[in-house]
Amino acid sequence: MTNSFACALVLAGGKGTRMHSDKPKVLKTLLGESMLYYVYNALRPSLGDDIFTIVGYGSSYVEESFSDMKGRFVLQAEQLGTGHALQQGWERIKATGSKYCLVINGDTPLISEAAVKDFLEAVKEDQADLSFVTITPDDPCQFGRVTRNKAGQVTAIVEAKDFDEAVHGPVSGEVNAGIYCLKISAVDGLLSKLTNENKSGEYYITDLVDLAVECGMHVTAVNCGNSIDLMGINNPFELAHAESELRERAAVKLLKSGVTLHNWESVVVGPGVVIEPGVEITGPCEIYGNSVIRRGAVLQSHVRIKDSNIAENALIKAYSHLEDAEVGVNCMVGPYGRLRPGAVLMEDSKVGNFVEMKKAVLGKGAKASHLTYLGDSEIGAGANIGAGTITCNYDGKNKHKTVIGEGAFIGSNSALVAPVIIGKGALIGAGSTITKNVKDGDLGVARGRQVNIPRTSKKS
Repeated sequence: MTNSFACALVLAGGKGTRMHSDKPKVLKTLLGESMLYYVYNALRPSLGDDIFTIVGYGSSYVEESFSDMKGRFVLQAEQLGTGHALQQGWERIKATGSKYCLVINGDTPLISEAAVKDFLEAVKEDQADLSFVTITPDDPCQFGRVTRNKAGQVTAIVEAKDFDEAVHGPVSGEVNAGIYCLKISAVDGLLSKLTNENKSGEYYITDLVDLAVECGMHVTAVNCGNSIDLMGINNPFELAHAESELRERAAVKLLKSGVTLHNWESVVVGPGVVIEPGVEITGPCEIYGNSVIRRGAVLQSHVRIKDSNIAENALIKAYSHLEDAEVGVNCMVGPYGRLRPGAVLMEDSKVGNFVEMKKAVLGKGAKASHLTYLGDSEIGAGANIGAGTITCNYDGKNKHKTVIGEGAFIGSNSALVAPVIIGKGALIGAGSTITKNVKDGDLGVARGRQVNIPRTSKKS
């Protein structure tokens, strides 16, 4: 989908030195998702597919993280400032045929879909040549200072390090939020006039305001009070504060929808998670990715779930970890269960304490209650897997599959060496190492005969 009114340019080329990270700042995560993820989500409803991103430091990491945006990245080989970044992406912007370009920093994860929509609506109504968003935070930090004349009209944005009260007047507290909407036809002739004659030696987008005012263009600033939603993230402290804000918003939304949260201050739910009314969760608990938790499911404390589906009335007991797993209706997992990618529990099945599954299907009503590893396996309905059972799926070079038939009973401390098939209703004696197929209904035993040897005691 394209938008003839406006396109967007996201500035994500900076390193973010104060984050002390080897990857770009915009990939720092909140509730399991990157800052850039939140910005894209806020832009797409209003702007469709016409979203371009300036990348620079660690560009390959950004492009790999958002493969769906392929072809819409613009490399800023040298990071010479926000104005320089805009210059690098300008030809792509003009090629969209849009009337306006929304420019936003990629480190504003609290920005909402509604805020973007409201700003664009204000621009539509005002038809300004250049509009930008301002805020009046309690602490202006290093945000650019907004100056106005006696009539209240915007005259410039002055970077904090360049601001001089003797020249620019008293501090008003109003600062630039770093979100702009530029009329492409009007700004086109101004970009070449940007200079780097400042203390940082960089080209600033903010200088476009001064240039536009000098040319008599219509410049407006939309003040959004002291909203923290529009503030960028520059260091780990600010990142933690923003993540805490997002966590609380998500929890409140769930509570109001009919989800029960115990110890709700420690329940962490990612933005892509779907949780139906009637679910009960006890914190601390973390749910990330595209997980779906259906009505009636219960999640006990210290559970971590990522990209997994939990069906109706399932019980996930304490200290269980699930990733890319499917848990069916009325199933039970844990405590201390671990479901790795490809683990599937069919209806009424059970995975107990210290059981690990990977790329394995546990059939309807089947159970593995204790201390078991099931890898690359298919377990039939009603089968019972005894404590200490291991499916030996890896021969050092390749992975192999184990098939256990319906109603089979695997005795405790058994090792099933794949590839192997255990038939329907078969019984495997405890302590066996099974290397050959066992037919339906047969007993498979593979262990040494017990020998009892009398003990003799030495007399002192």
